[in-house]
Amino acid sequence: MSATALKPDAQPELTVRIKRLAHGKDLDLPRYETALAAGCDVRAAVTEPVTVKPGERFMTPTGIAIAMPPGWEAQMRPRSGLAAKHGISCVNAPGTIDADYRGELRVILINHGTEDFVINRGDRIGQMVFAPVFQAVFEEVDELDETTRGSGGFGSTGK
Repeated sequence: MSATALKPDAQPELTVRIKRLAHGKDLDLPRYETALAAGCDVRAAVTEPVTVKPGERFMTPTGIAIAMPPGWEAQMRPRSGLAAKHGISCVNAPGTIDADYRGELRVILINHGTEDFVINRGDRIGQMVFAPVFQAVFEEVDELDETTRGSGGFGSTGK
């Protein structure tokens, strides 16, 4: 079967419990804008327009809290349209929302553009992607195995 023949109903299902907070009651819940979208859009739950000046950050409320099953995380990512059109991104992209966090989801937006950016109530401000999580078991050793690369990093491959 080709990749284009896959249907959304063939994907594994993940149930995420969601709670609307008082200041988000009238807003749309996160939703996927296309059938095969990886991220679902989240909206700004600001009570009045907020202006983010170039170089400034704003921790944008979403008016929702979520609960995921153990072994999963949500990643908050920038929306490509905001980045391309206005220079708006997320400071800690992707931001991790752990399975045991129950507080309000917030999106830390930064204005990398040259003009003020206004966040209005209900604006789509980020996209949330869900991913499995594996916790490592650490084994302390005296030596690590050798590789061709060794300890080279930060441009050591010439690229």
